[in-house]
Amino acid sequence: MKTSDFDFDLPKDSIALRPVEKRDGSRLLVLHRDGTIEHRRFADIAGYLNKGDMLLLNNTKVFPARIIAEKPSGGNIDILLVKEAGEGGIWEVMYKGRFEGMITVGNDVKAEIWMGKGQGSKKFLKFLNTEQVKDSIWEFGSMPLPPYIKRLPDNEDRQRYQTVYAEHQGSIAAPTAGLHFTGELLSKIKDKGVSVETLTLHVGIGTFKPVKAEFLSGHRMEPEYFEIKSSLEGRISKVKEAGGRLFAVGTTTTRAIEATASGHWSAVSSKKKGSNSLNSLNGILQGYTDIFIRPGYAFKAVDGLITNFHLPRSTPLMLTSAMCGFERLNKAYEEAISMGYRFFSYGDAMLIL
Repeated sequence: MKTSDFDFDLPKDSIALRPVEKRDGSRLLVLHRDGTIEHRRFADIAGYLNKGDMLLLNNTKVFPARIIAEKPSGGNIDILLVKEAGEGGIWEVMYKGRFEGMITVGNDVKAEIWMGKGQGSKKFLKFLNTEQVKDSIWEFGSMPLPPYIKRLPDNEDRQRYQTVYAEHQGSIAAPTAGLHFTGELLSKIKDKGVSVETLTLHVGIGTFKPVKAEFLSGHRMEPEYFEIKSSLEGRISKVKEAGGRLFAVGTTTTRAIEATASGHWSAVSSKKKGSNSLNSLNGILQGYTDIFIRPGYAFKAVDGLITNFHLPRSTPLMLTSAMCGFERLNKAYEEAISMGYRFFSYGDAMLIL
């Protein structure tokens, strides 16, 4: 398929700039595999889950990866911390322009930024005078809201651009399908006899990197780190053997569990895809995946998907299309736009049954 197949026109006022007042008060479009569409509220989602099903969540935690630093000239530079790139406070970063040199972050945190060699090289930052870098980032950083949210992040975003079950810090973007859940809603789901399990995939540039290739087959995802309990595979098997379904909350959760189910991952200590030597720490499987799920993919684990409404030409949109079918997704998006659904990170949700 062509990347242009996943273009669509979206009115500017359809982009959610802030979350709804209550997390589970957002709207929910329920898309059945036969193309039938229902319009509900997210709080109703428990009614679609049955005793014996499993709900799988990504418990990654977003850190305030956006920092505004001051250059020696007095001008500011807006920097996104992408991921740690080595020992000693070195990070891979993104920023506009080609500036290299010393910068000051906050009141007195010194750092140096530079560019790698060659076309398309990555950029790096090294913190020079702080031992507790991650603690300091929470003091001077701000939440890395997506660029289509045309406002500065504020204190509310520290709480709302984070799931209620966030646990393991490492993401530069929220697993947004999970933003709709409240503790009360999760308790209600558990009380129905639905097992709620977690994994961790730290959302990096791989998830939101634009697809520039003409055909989907020409796109390559950036690897993203994940951790999964080594016992989860067996629990999923028991659910399916008993006739239950696996519902993934979000495209990042889907990619992580499908990566291990299909063998499309690399070990922490190995570059080999599907290696059986995944590093295991206290029963936790650790690895990387660059799996790109698009139409034509045969799902190995996930039966149903809870997700948000995604950007045109984006890999999450292509994954969603693979789950429900290209034509059905187009129809659902057209109906959502016509009925005033809110799109993207702080927007409304879909349930694909």
